[in-house]
Amino acid sequence: MPINLKKVPNTPGVYKFFQKKEIIYIGKAKNLQKRVSSYFGNSFKDRKTSQIKLLTDNIETFTTKNEVEALLLEQMLIKENKPKFNILLRDDKTYPYIYFSSEHNFPGVYLKRTKKAVNKNYFGPFVSVEAVKKSIKEIQKIFRVRNCSDNTFANRTRPCIEYQMKRCSAPCVEMINKINYFEDVTAAKGFISSSDSKTFKKLSKDIDEAAKKLEFEKAAEIRDRLNRLNLIKKEQSVVTLANDVDIFAVSSEMSYLGVSIIVVRNGKIRGTKTHLIKQALYSSLDEVYQSVIFNFYENQIDIPKKVLCAYELSDKKILEEMFIKKHQKKVKITHSINNSIRPIFGLCKINAQQVIKNHVSKEDKYTFALNELSEYLGKKEISKIEAYDVSHISGENGVASCVVYTNTGPDKKSYRLFNIPNVLSGNDVGSLEHVLERRIKYFNDTKTKPDLLLIDGGKTQLKFVNEALKNSNHKDLKAISIVKGNKRIRATETVISRDGVLELNKDSKAFLVLQEMRDESHRFAIQAQRKKKRKTITKSKLDSIEGIGNVLKGRLMRKFKNLNNIKNASKYDLVTVKGISEKIALEIKKNLR
Repeated sequence: MPINLKKVPNTPGVYKFFQKKEIIYIGKAKNLQKRVSSYFGNSFKDRKTSQIKLLTDNIETFTTKNEVEALLLEQMLIKENKPKFNILLRDDKTYPYIYFSSEHNFPGVYLKRTKKAVNKNYFGPFVSVEAVKKSIKEIQKIFRVRNCSDNTFANRTRPCIEYQMKRCSAPCVEMINKINYFEDVTAAKGFISSSDSKTFKKLSKDIDEAAKKLEFEKAAEIRDRLNRLNLIKKEQSVVTLANDVDIFAVSSEMSYLGVSIIVVRNGKIRGTKTHLIKQALYSSLDEVYQSVIFNFYENQIDIPKKVLCAYELSDKKILEEMFIKKHQKKVKITHSINNSIRPIFGLCKINAQQVIKNHVSKEDKYTFALNELSEYLGKKEISKIEAYDVSHISGENGVASCVVYTNTGPDKKSYRLFNIPNVLSGNDVGSLEHVLERRIKYFNDTKTKPDLLLIDGGKTQLKFVNEALKNSNHKDLKAISIVKGNKRIRATETVISRDGVLELNKDSKAFLVLQEMRDESHRFAIQAQRKKKRKTITKSKLDSIEGIGNVLKGRLMRKFKNLNNIKNASKYDLVTVKGISEKIALEIKKNLR
């Protein structure tokens, strides 16, 4: 059924894209008519958008009062239908908290998961379990609150190793009384719920008060606690002066989105979280950030005062109004940063990029590049490319290389080398023509035949290659060339087809893989050419010496590595090689002068 875009209203609302009655994408728009029409224009789209255009066979729209309502409805429908092209953050159903067991005379500190904080003994939620574990370790180091189970506590007869490591005050064997232990627990709670500076001030005040009361032992204990807090701060790789802020960064590469989130509370990093999103469709980064932020706070109860994005949103008011409407809290959405937050802001962006690098395989890289290239060339599919290069030195020892790439990367087993006749050595065009005449004979086998040829050269070389293909049984086979740019500077190259210049984005995976193939074919050709030259030199010198055959020549090369070392070796060094007599050694010295 043809899609009638004229029936789409020009109002705020939500749209659904269908493929055979299945919802594949849900989006929102300030102007439905404008947004939906943008997917079906004639201009070249990125791969994700092109997929939607090809797959969609029906559209539904729903009008809302404003864009905020559209955002809320969009996210509700995404959660309900889970379309394959939408941004879906897989988040835990429960969140980790720090929990103090108040029902015990000597409360312990633990990690506990729940959807909501049950009472004042829960602190959080934290972004990750690792963040909770780290915080509990800090609490134990500074305040010596126990972390053992109640059952273990009840059956202890002597202090455990935690006491020996100064991470527990051993209330289980009455090494501390109930009142003092409770003070430590109260101080630990204050440490979690407030900034480090407040904890420092409190501990310093406690030291002064204990000293005034002549309680020097207690003052010394508090001083040790303060020292442990200072030590922990020094151990932290990142320190921030920021108060309550969540930092969001998104990186896009191939068909993936990398999302990094850093949560800061009371000037301390409470935790980090990363997400890898596959096949996400989006029309802009604004849409990505809106979706990511909405998803993250869907079930959160700990809402910050500020949300910092690694991208300047064009309409941040939508999210700010969403926080008021959904969470009844005023939140500032900003892109501007100050020096206090700059270090972790940079880390957040790096982590967003890294999450893609950690998960995306080489196969994904090449598959995406070849698919992207097929779109530029208008070919149905490209799964195999052969790249050619010619190398010679002053018109001698000419060789040509053929390297093969598939959607899994270099296929080195299929690499080929061609010796160039001396009459053609130095003639790049003639050499290419010669090589292709030999190579094309094998293209009758569909397993051997590539989908595309890549030539390192300009219009002249490409013309001859196209002529060779035209005169063969493989007129359907396309060839392109990559031309070196101004002063051979990287990323200034031009890619040419028979139809003219291909306007490839210099940062695209297609362009980068073509660069890689050109470099690999050049490397392979140079390597072979140098090897051929060494053989020629070795043959002309050593083979002319009477008494030296292939066996002795091999022994000499293994011993001395190259002809120059053989030349500089003494007679006594040469006779150490098995089969080399004094007479042959003298002949070698004579002939290699």
